[in-house]
Amino acid sequence: MAPRTYRAIFFDLDGTLLPMELDEFLGAYFEAIAGFVARQGLDAKAFSAGLKAGIGAMASHDDGRTNHEAYWEAFFQHADADAAAWEELLTEFYEHEFGAIGEGFQPNPAAARAVEALAAKGYPLVLATMPMFPRRAVEWRLAWAGVDASKFARVTSFENSTSTSVKPKLAYYAENVAACGLSGDDVLMVGNNTVEDLAIRGLGADAFLVTDPLLDPTEGFDLGSVKHGTMEEF
Repeated sequence: MAPRTYRAIFFDLDGTLLPMELDEFLGAYFEAIAGFVARQGLDAKAFSAGLKAGIGAMASHDDGRTNHEAYWEAFFQHADADAAAWEELLTEFYEHEFGAIGEGFQPNPAAARAVEALAAKGYPLVLATMPMFPRRAVEWRLAWAGVDASKFARVTSFENSTSTSVKPKLAYYAENVAACGLSGDDVLMVGNNTVEDLAIRGLGADAFLVTDPLLDPTEGFDLGSVKHGTMEEF
Protein backbone atom coordinates (compact mmCIF):
# COMPACT_ATOMS: atom_id res chain seq x y z
CA MET A 1 0.00 0.00 0.00
CA ALA A 2 1.40 3.36 -1.02
CA PRO A 3 2.27 5.80 1.76
CA ARG A 4 -0.19 8.65 2.24
CA THR A 5 -0.10 12.05 3.90
CA TYR A 6 -2.86 12.91 6.37
CA ARG A 7 -4.16 16.25 7.58
CA ALA A 8 -6.40 14.78 10.31
CA ILE A 9 -6.86 11.52 12.18
CA PHE A 10 -10.38 10.28 12.98
CA PHE A 11 -10.86 7.80 15.84
CA ASP A 12 -13.76 5.52 16.60
CA LEU A 13 -14.48 5.09 20.31
CA ASP A 14 -16.34 1.81 20.91
CA GLY A 15 -13.99 -1.13 20.56
CA THR A 16 -11.15 1.08 19.36
CA LEU A 17 -10.10 3.59 22.03
CA LEU A 18 -12.56 2.07 24.50
CA PRO A 19 -12.37 -1.75 24.40
CA MET A 20 -15.55 -2.15 26.46
CA GLU A 21 -18.11 -4.78 25.46
CA LEU A 22 -20.88 -2.68 23.92
CA ASP A 23 -23.90 -4.78 24.90
CA GLU A 24 -22.68 -4.93 28.50
CA PHE A 25 -22.22 -1.16 28.56
CA LEU A 26 -25.63 -0.46 27.03
CA GLY A 27 -27.34 -2.81 29.46
CA ALA A 28 -25.74 -1.02 32.41
CA TYR A 29 -26.56 2.38 30.90
CA PHE A 30 -30.26 1.66 30.34
CA GLU A 31 -30.57 0.22 33.84
CA ALA A 32 -28.81 3.21 35.42
CA ILE A 33 -30.79 5.91 33.63
CA ALA A 34 -34.16 4.21 34.16
CA GLY A 35 -33.36 3.76 37.86
CA PHE A 36 -32.37 7.42 38.13
CA VAL A 37 -35.65 8.55 36.57
CA ALA A 38 -37.68 6.24 38.82
CA ARG A 39 -35.96 7.65 41.93
CA GLN A 40 -37.22 11.09 40.92
CA GLY A 41 -40.79 9.77 41.21
CA LEU A 42 -41.31 9.88 37.44
CA ASP A 43 -42.89 7.33 35.12
CA ALA A 44 -39.94 5.10 34.23
CA LYS A 45 -41.99 3.11 31.70
CA ALA A 46 -42.96 6.23 29.74
CA PHE A 47 -39.38 7.48 29.99
CA SER A 48 -38.00 4.23 28.58
CA ALA A 49 -40.48 4.39 25.69
CA GLY A 50 -39.40 7.95 25.00
CA LEU A 51 -35.72 7.00 25.19
CA LYS A 52 -36.25 4.17 22.70
CA ALA A 53 -38.16 6.45 20.34
CA GLY A 54 -35.50 9.13 20.59
CA ILE A 55 -32.72 6.69 19.76
CA GLY A 56 -34.69 5.49 16.74
CA ALA A 57 -35.26 9.05 15.57
CA MET A 58 -31.57 9.91 15.81
CA ALA A 59 -30.68 6.84 13.76
CA SER A 60 -33.22 7.43 11.00
CA HIS A 61 -33.79 11.16 10.47
CA ASP A 62 -32.13 12.95 7.55
CA ASP A 63 -33.81 16.35 7.64
CA GLY A 64 -30.90 18.52 8.78
CA ARG A 65 -31.93 18.77 12.42
CA THR A 66 -29.38 17.98 15.08
CA ASN A 67 -29.68 14.58 16.73
CA HIS A 68 -30.50 16.49 19.92
CA GLU A 69 -33.55 18.04 18.26
CA ALA A 70 -34.67 14.76 16.70
CA TYR A 71 -34.29 12.97 20.03
CA TRP A 72 -36.40 15.34 22.09
CA GLU A 73 -39.19 15.59 19.52
CA ALA A 74 -39.57 11.81 19.51
CA PHE A 75 -39.11 11.56 23.28
CA PHE A 76 -42.03 13.87 24.02
CA GLN A 77 -44.37 11.73 21.98
CA HIS A 78 -44.18 9.26 24.87
CA ALA A 79 -43.16 11.19 27.98
CA ASP A 80 -45.04 14.08 29.59
CA ALA A 81 -43.12 17.25 28.78
CA ASP A 82 -44.52 18.93 31.91
CA ALA A 83 -43.62 16.12 34.31
CA ALA A 84 -40.06 17.39 34.81
CA ALA A 85 -37.43 19.78 33.54
CA TRP A 86 -36.18 16.86 31.48
CA GLU A 87 -33.01 18.30 29.98
CA GLU A 88 -31.85 19.66 33.33
CA LEU A 89 -32.65 16.36 34.99
CA LEU A 90 -30.70 14.31 32.49
CA THR A 91 -27.81 16.76 32.61
CA GLU A 92 -27.64 15.92 36.32
CA PHE A 93 -27.63 12.19 35.53
CA TYR A 94 -24.79 12.48 33.03
CA GLU A 95 -22.76 14.71 35.33
CA HIS A 96 -23.10 12.76 38.56
CA GLU A 97 -24.22 9.16 37.90
CA PHE A 98 -23.24 8.13 34.39
CA GLY A 99 -19.54 7.99 35.25
CA ALA A 100 -20.09 5.18 37.76
CA ILE A 101 -20.93 2.79 34.91
CA GLY A 102 -17.24 2.64 33.99
CA GLU A 103 -15.88 2.12 37.51
CA GLY A 104 -13.33 -0.69 37.57
CA PHE A 105 -12.88 -0.74 33.80
CA GLN A 106 -9.32 -1.47 32.68
CA PRO A 107 -8.39 0.55 29.56
CA ASN A 108 -5.85 -0.32 26.92
CA PRO A 109 -2.95 2.09 27.62
CA ALA A 110 -1.89 1.94 23.96
CA ALA A 111 -4.98 3.99 23.07
CA ALA A 112 -3.92 6.94 25.21
CA ARG A 113 -0.34 6.70 23.93
CA ALA A 114 -1.53 6.81 20.33
CA VAL A 115 -3.70 9.88 20.94
CA GLU A 116 -0.95 11.67 22.87
CA ALA A 117 1.68 10.93 20.22
CA LEU A 118 -0.47 12.12 17.31
CA ALA A 119 -1.55 15.26 19.17
CA ALA A 120 2.10 16.02 19.96
CA LYS A 121 2.91 15.72 16.26
CA GLY A 122 0.29 18.37 15.54
CA TYR A 123 -2.39 16.29 13.86
CA PRO A 124 -5.95 17.55 14.32
CA LEU A 125 -7.82 14.67 15.97
CA VAL A 126 -11.53 13.94 15.61
CA LEU A 127 -13.47 11.55 17.83
CA ALA A 128 -15.93 10.12 15.32
CA THR A 129 -18.09 8.22 17.76
CA MET A 130 -21.79 7.40 17.45
CA PRO A 131 -23.38 10.80 18.23
CA MET A 132 -26.34 9.56 20.24
CA PHE A 133 -25.01 10.73 23.60
CA PRO A 134 -24.57 14.24 25.00
CA ARG A 135 -21.04 15.64 25.09
CA ARG A 136 -20.67 14.98 28.84
CA ALA A 137 -21.33 11.27 28.40
CA VAL A 138 -18.71 11.06 25.65
CA GLU A 139 -16.19 12.80 27.92
CA TRP A 140 -16.86 10.21 30.62
CA ARG A 141 -16.33 7.40 28.16
CA LEU A 142 -13.02 8.87 27.04
CA ALA A 143 -12.03 9.10 30.69
CA TRP A 144 -12.79 5.38 31.11
CA ALA A 145 -10.43 4.78 28.17
CA GLY A 146 -7.75 6.88 29.87
CA VAL A 147 -7.83 9.33 26.95
CA ASP A 148 -7.72 13.12 27.33
CA ALA A 149 -10.77 14.67 25.65
CA SER A 150 -8.95 17.98 25.22
CA LYS A 151 -6.66 16.39 22.62
CA PHE A 152 -9.54 16.29 20.13
CA ALA A 153 -10.36 19.22 17.88
CA ARG A 154 -13.85 17.79 17.37
CA VAL A 155 -15.88 15.30 19.41
CA THR A 156 -19.14 14.14 17.88
CA SER A 157 -22.18 14.19 20.14
CA PHE A 158 -25.91 14.53 19.74
CA GLU A 159 -25.64 18.30 20.15
CA ASN A 160 -23.32 18.92 17.16
CA SER A 161 -24.31 16.17 14.71
CA THR A 162 -27.16 15.87 12.23
CA SER A 163 -26.58 12.23 11.33
CA THR A 164 -25.18 8.99 12.76
CA SER A 165 -22.92 6.23 11.52
CA VAL A 166 -25.74 3.67 11.75
CA LYS A 167 -26.35 1.52 8.61
CA PRO A 168 -23.81 3.29 7.95
CA LYS A 169 -24.58 6.78 6.67
CA LEU A 170 -21.86 8.40 4.63
CA ALA A 171 -23.48 11.74 5.50
CA TYR A 172 -22.16 11.36 9.06
CA TYR A 173 -18.56 11.24 7.87
CA ALA A 174 -19.11 13.93 5.22
CA GLU A 175 -20.41 16.25 7.93
CA ASN A 176 -17.32 15.73 10.06
CA VAL A 177 -14.85 16.05 7.20
CA ALA A 178 -16.54 19.31 6.17
CA ALA A 179 -16.53 20.59 9.77
CA CYS A 180 -12.74 20.26 9.70
CA GLY A 181 -12.42 22.08 6.38
CA LEU A 182 -10.96 18.98 4.75
CA SER A 183 -11.66 16.54 1.96
CA GLY A 184 -11.99 12.81 2.51
CA ASP A 185 -8.56 11.96 1.15
CA ASP A 186 -6.97 14.11 3.87
CA VAL A 187 -8.19 11.72 6.59
CA LEU A 188 -7.00 8.52 8.24
CA MET A 189 -9.82 6.70 10.05
CA VAL A 190 -8.86 4.42 12.95
CA GLY A 191 -11.62 1.98 13.90
CA ASN A 192 -12.44 -1.67 14.52
CA ASN A 193 -15.69 -2.18 12.55
CA THR A 194 -15.33 -3.21 8.91
CA VAL A 195 -18.72 -1.72 8.00
CA GLU A 196 -19.39 1.32 10.18
CA ASP A 197 -15.84 2.62 10.51
CA LEU A 198 -14.60 1.81 7.01
CA ALA A 199 -17.60 3.48 5.37
CA ILE A 200 -15.61 6.72 5.37
CA ARG A 201 -13.47 5.24 2.60
CA GLY A 202 -16.38 6.13 0.33
CA LEU A 203 -15.13 9.73 0.67
CA GLY A 204 -11.60 8.75 -0.31
CA ALA A 205 -10.27 8.43 3.24
CA ASP A 206 -7.62 5.93 4.26
CA ALA A 207 -8.13 3.61 7.22
CA PHE A 208 -6.36 1.57 9.87
CA LEU A 209 -8.47 -1.34 11.14
CA VAL A 210 -7.86 -2.17 14.80
CA THR A 211 -8.09 -5.92 15.34
CA ASP A 212 -8.38 -6.14 19.14
CA PRO A 213 -11.29 -6.63 18.94
CA LEU A 214 -12.20 -6.78 15.26
CA LEU A 215 -15.88 -6.46 14.37
CA ASP A 216 -16.74 -7.78 10.93
CA PRO A 217 -20.50 -7.86 10.35
CA THR A 218 -19.91 -9.15 6.81
CA GLU A 219 -17.94 -12.14 8.17
CA GLY A 220 -15.72 -12.12 5.13
CA PHE A 221 -13.79 -8.88 5.02
CA ASP A 222 -10.36 -9.09 3.37
CA LEU A 223 -7.93 -7.76 5.98
CA GLY A 224 -5.29 -7.52 3.29
CA SER A 225 -7.24 -4.70 1.66
CA VAL A 226 -6.59 -2.20 4.47
CA LYS A 227 -3.92 -1.27 7.00
CA HIS A 228 -4.60 -3.25 10.16
CA GLY A 229 -3.20 -4.47 13.47
CA THR A 230 -3.66 -4.22 17.22
CA MET A 231 -3.93 -0.86 18.95
CA GLU A 232 -0.41 -1.44 20.24
CA GLU A 233 0.79 -1.96 16.68
CA PHE A 234 -1.00 1.19 15.51
